Amino acid sequence: MENVPVRRSELLMPAGSLERLKVGVLYGADAIYLGTPDMSMRTKSQFSLEDIKEGISFAHEHNVRVYLTLNIFTHNKDIPKLDAYIETLKDVRPDGVIVSDPGVFHYLREHAPEFNIHISTQANVCSWMTVKFWKDQGAELIVLAREVTFAELEEIREKCTDVRLETFVHGAMCMTYSGRCLLSNFMAERGANQGNCANSCRWQYKVHLRLNDGTIKELELSEENMKLFEFVLEEGHRPGDLMPIEEDDRGSYILNSKDLCLMPKLNDYLRIGVDSLKVEGRGKSPYYIATTARAYRRAIDAYYEDPESWDHRPYMRELEMTGNRGYTLAFHEGRVTNYGHNYENTNSIAAWEFGGIVRAVNQDALVVEVKNKLRSGDVLEFIPPNPKDAPVLLRLYEFDVEGKDEPQEAIHGGPKCRIRIPFTAFDRESPEDILRKFPEFTVVRKESLLTEEAWERIRLDQLTQKIELGRSSPERYGDAVERLRSTISVEMLEKRAKTTSRGLEGCCGRGCNGCLMFWNDPKYEAARALMADKKSGEMLTKNMRDDVIEARAAIGA
Repeated sequence: MENVPVRRSELLMPAGSLERLKVGVLYGADAIYLGTPDMSMRTKSQFSLEDIKEGISFAHEHNVRVYLTLNIFTHNKDIPKLDAYIETLKDVRPDGVIVSDPGVFHYLREHAPEFNIHISTQANVCSWMTVKFWKDQGAELIVLAREVTFAELEEIREKCTDVRLETFVHGAMCMTYSGRCLLSNFMAERGANQGNCANSCRWQYKVHLRLNDGTIKELELSEENMKLFEFVLEEGHRPGDLMPIEEDDRGSYILNSKDLCLMPKLNDYLRIGVDSLKVEGRGKSPYYIATTARAYRRAIDAYYEDPESWDHRPYMRELEMTGNRGYTLAFHEGRVTNYGHNYENTNSIAAWEFGGIVRAVNQDALVVEVKNKLRSGDVLEFIPPNPKDAPVLLRLYEFDVEGKDEPQEAIHGGPKCRIRIPFTAFDRESPEDILRKFPEFTVVRKESLLTEEAWERIRLDQLTQKIELGRSSPERYGDAVERLRSTISVEMLEKRAKTTSRGLEGCCGRGCNGCLMFWNDPKYEAARALMADKKSGEMLTKNMRDDVIEARAAIGA
């Protein structure tokens, strides 16, 4: 046990809603980070001020810390909100406040010195010198940039023993420098640095040919012509250094990064005593929160119990059961390898999916809100929050749906679809065991119905991870890619969405911090006036027409 560090690492989980906060707490988080939609880097956050108060109270009852994000880069319009936000902080009393803007940092130190300030990854801290700078300014914790390698992190830990360090271990990766991207602004007028990225880097792109008369033609590649030419880029100061642009008839995802997963190297981070291990995903589902938290909770606890025998593979199997774009070690070894990007498609897939979540526990039954279609004969897997309890499988042939007089053989998921599962349906679990293992917010999963293409994608992702870890030969990669490509039909390509947004039509008009159209387009002038009177974290209702009519009346428009 001599290798166990004095500093014990915390598991830090994301929460984009009150429900997800409670799931994260129950499934093993030591700390939760969250934010309101107007003043954090996550405009799709569903937290109201009342939710934050309830969430912090719930977390503290379970001895879990809560960090509140204030990590936007402020524009002038954001500054008047800070006074009200400070009052909000004093009201809800989080355990830490995450900031990235030096002006916001200075403002907090001056107006709310009682709060622990965490420096966000958006501040791009990559060296021990910068860590020391922020520590001397009064920061209590520094979140290191994703680009920091493990060797650099180890040196930072050695030189900075008097400040807490945090690093990302799991979640989506941005192909640019820690989110400092203008592609989303250009393509969809949605500000990535204000928390509203449209993920333009993950869209499917295709090369077209434009003639001198302005005619646009699709470049048809065939066996006869594809070997006659190729498209290349030449940078102005590197004459003769020609970089090929590769694309086939499926299009290209040249900017699409795989997801970060440092589980195979987690023992290194625990060994050197990184204070906080951060999982990305405030926009992810409760299923993602539950399975990811459970896997890392088990892995961390197992390491501290027996570091010499620790093995990442049992916990990787759990992580592979939640949707992902394939996993990569990213910058852990010093550079992103060719295997760190998914060039074939952008979907997050897995062999299992979100089946449901326990909404109530009665004296003799569980009430489960169904999240995906269930058919007669489907097997549900109940995932207990306690990491020491094993999941429980249950096959159902009919479903007792609330509001239905007769049992159903097939049901569709949704917030109004709830089924009652009597304790007697569990033939190997006693009622006492069920009550103990499956409290409210227990997550349930089911097997996914995957296409041949999806299965080949999963196999390719697993292979590339083994190659990154040095456990498989790179020569196998080309054959695996060809097997995947052979499963992709023209009909399937036509059904795929080419983008996740249509740019100028993408603004919902609710007033989120990162939507450039909302704050600049004249047609939202009345709505902006209404937003000025909204509380911190409060968004406009979805029915913009009524709100705008009210705003126009208020300003005499």
